[in-house]
Amino acid sequence: MTQQLQFQSPIAVLGLMSGSSLDGLDLVLCHFTYHNSQWHYEILAAQTVPYPNEIKKRLHYAIYGSAIEYVSLDIELGRFMASSVNEFLKDRPIKPILLASHGHTIFHQPQHGITSQIGCGAVLAAQTGITTICDFRTTDVALEGQGAPLVPIGDELLFGQYDACLNLGGFSNISYRKDHKRMAFDISPCNMVLNALAQKLAKEYDENGNMARTGQCNQVLLNELNQLEYYQQLGAKSLGKEWVDDIFFPIIERSPLSLQDKLATVCHHIAYQIARSCSLIPKSQNCPTMLVTGGGANNRYLVELIQSYTSCQIIIPDNLTINFKEAIIFAFLGLLRFYEQNNCLKDVTGAKSDCCGGAIYLKV
Repeated sequence: MTQQLQFQSPIAVLGLMSGSSLDGLDLVLCHFTYHNSQWHYEILAAQTVPYPNEIKKRLHYAIYGSAIEYVSLDIELGRFMASSVNEFLKDRPIKPILLASHGHTIFHQPQHGITSQIGCGAVLAAQTGITTICDFRTTDVALEGQGAPLVPIGDELLFGQYDACLNLGGFSNISYRKDHKRMAFDISPCNMVLNALAQKLAKEYDENGNMARTGQCNQVLLNELNQLEYYQQLGAKSLGKEWVDDIFFPIIERSPLSLQDKLATVCHHIAYQIARSCSLIPKSQNCPTMLVTGGGANNRYLVELIQSYTSCQIIIPDNLTINFKEAIIFAFLGLLRFYEQNNCLKDVTGAKSDCCGGAIYLKV
């Protein structure tokens, strides 16, 4: 894949990530080098910029808006991202040659050939003066893939020392190596649901899982969640907000349980589904190592439950890696796209072929 590339001098790339849990816009400035057949990265600076309340509200309800509202929000989010980038880079001596933005997912229905991430790339390039790469998922979906997850190629090339990588973001997802191929899929909803329940208790999120810890796991609700059809599917699969709104939330909402009991039960559900997924990791050793990142890695109660359900050795890295791993990898995907290297794996998404995805807007 990268045998013709030799980057002895570091290349600076800025990665932007906006996750489904609406925690904010993650920005990470990285140096990448490639030598001795190995990619290396170094974090130079990182920051999370909270969304203004109005943008956060519009993103939350964008799926239900009109076409003109959708287009308007695409532009507005692009301007917010560009302003955040300019402020982030203002006094930094190292400037990136590329800006790679995941955007914010509004629609994800790969079974209908649809995936959409907003945060206009043309606006980003025009207002930052940096060549911008975005729209990473649509080529894979056009090739009849899931368009997700995209992070596994970064797991393979940047974090390959671990047997598996688990991300606890809006959704939980996992990647691991099997039969000389990288395998990956979305496991279950995660922070998207936990945060929504916490917000009904007047908290932005359940810090350390403290509210869930006071609740009781309800076996009836747990069984109903675990029996959802998605969990019976094999192979490449991914989740979107539509599925959570239409399938998952109605089950939670019609339950008469307290919010604390719902939080506890959903945490058990997430941990159980993660453990089922971990059983697919090849047992090259008694205790496979699993790197755990994403906001959910800070949820001590959830992490304890995952450890109780699985025999994997859970590794919680430093805070920068926990919070910015996805942004690091999207910076990396942008670099691969710029140099016309495949950055999406058919074995992960179920597409007809590997591909080099992403739209490029040249600096102006």
